[in-house]
Amino acid sequence: MVKRGEAREPRNPGIEIAGVRVGAGERQAFDLPGAQLYTHTPLDMPVEVICGRAAGPVLLVCAAIHGDELNGVEIIRRLRALKVLSRLRGTLVLVPVVNLFGFIHRSRYLPDRRDLNRCFPGHAEGSLGSRVAHLFFSEVVTKCTHIIDLHTGAVHRENLPQLRATLDQKPVEDMAHSFELPVIVNSGLIEGSLRAAAHEAGIPVITYEAGEALRLDEKSIVAGVRGITNVMRGLDMLPARRRPWLAEPYVARSTTWYRAPTDGVFRPLAKLGARVRPGDTLGVIAAPFGETESYLKAKGEGIVIGANNLPLVNEGEALFHVARFATYDAVEEQLTAQQEAIEQDRLYEIERTADI
Repeated sequence: MVKRGEAREPRNPGIEIAGVRVGAGERQAFDLPGAQLYTHTPLDMPVEVICGRAAGPVLLVCAAIHGDELNGVEIIRRLRALKVLSRLRGTLVLVPVVNLFGFIHRSRYLPDRRDLNRCFPGHAEGSLGSRVAHLFFSEVVTKCTHIIDLHTGAVHRENLPQLRATLDQKPVEDMAHSFELPVIVNSGLIEGSLRAAAHEAGIPVITYEAGEALRLDEKSIVAGVRGITNVMRGLDMLPARRRPWLAEPYVARSTTWYRAPTDGVFRPLAKLGARVRPGDTLGVIAAPFGETESYLKAKGEGIVIGANNLPLVNEGEALFHVARFATYDAVEEQLTAQQEAIEQDRLYEIERTADI
């Protein structure tokens, strides 16, 4: 109810995707008709649109552009159930699985081995990947004002919860900081990626990276749900939080990969989120049938933001992703505080409260 003397908020004009119209105060789930298997079984892309009554930004949250990256699918499942969405301003567009082909085959790639995240913005008459990218980009992405793209590390490669963003755009920088993760990587644009295509179209986008492909990681999921709702508050799509979360994000100056100096059985010693210093032993690579051991040493100071979980390694294989910062004590403190906050969270608490 609008009080006397208060201006009435502009009404949400609604949104139309693939011929489906969703108006102010409405919520609708539907399938975006797309490709099909060679058995003619349809592979329609699931979409859910939630329109608040008042006008505001149109935020797209999408996952599984790489079909084996599952944390984002669960993040969206939990996000859509939050009671606080009853107070939504603007429009929330949810696409939990973009790459249906990869998803059903538990694969990062499309059937032709193309990476969908190198096919944007796509073409209606191009390759399979180009056609899927074109459908998603033209029917969904271009209707939105902001995007959060959810990813994980690759198979056997785990990422610390972090944001990837091109911070030379103020709207992108604002979204990245409002997510309230301790680690932000100022990452360049890769041709053919959703982030690059959206950037070209003038749509601010941030990428959330956390966990490992084909695995659900509770901490990564909780941090993702927290972060998305934080961004929505920053965009004035949700009411301000009563209990402030004071995470201070830090932007990595640079990152580097530490690679296996030899072949063998790898035993990691450094943990995700750990601070490493020059000379620290990150891991040991041993000959499987002998006594020979090689030690992987840190060459500089940094925070471990990515790690290989597969013990069998070849020479040159990426083992640790380490980020460099201007300050380390503060980053360590924020990472510890974040982990403690996530440990205290419970799924039922997230789903039953309007103030996370």
